[in-house]
Amino acid sequence: MKNQIRNIFVSHIHEDDSGIADLKNLAKAHNMELRDSSIRSSNPNNATNHEYIKSGILAPAIRHAGTLVVYISPETKNSEWVDWEIRYAHKCGKRIVGVYEYGAADCDIPDALEDYGDALVGWNGRRIVAAIQGEIDDWQKSTDEPQRVRPIKRHSC
Repeated sequence: MKNQIRNIFVSHIHEDDSGIADLKNLAKAHNMELRDSSIRSSNPNNATNHEYIKSGILAPAIRHAGTLVVYISPETKNSEWVDWEIRYAHKCGKRIVGVYEYGAADCDIPDALEDYGDALVGWNGRRIVAAIQGEIDDWQKSTDEPQRVRPIKRHSC
């Protein structure tokens, strides 16, 4: 079976760079190739002006992606950059999917993901692929157990 190809942007903290490769490999094992346009240590932007980074580097990459994937680890909730990326993706009408890192123990999620996320899944390749494809919109704990009932799906204007 030929792999599906999806353009994504992975919103994450730089300390979690190594987990992005693991995420892509897990998706590939479930017949989905992820083309990630996020900024990592292996492709630094070297810019220092925050407004330029947002408007000139991050915004075009997020607009190019079909889905924003939020890679959730213990420190993700505290990242102003992750928060901005989620809010910007929402303004662009992008699908927003949270994925707990492998072995995460129900870390707190960013407020913007709570507000605008379409799905939240644990480290399960089949469910990650289904969430990116828009086949599931449920929210789970990192253990794949259902999380509390969510309100109706939000739509941007």
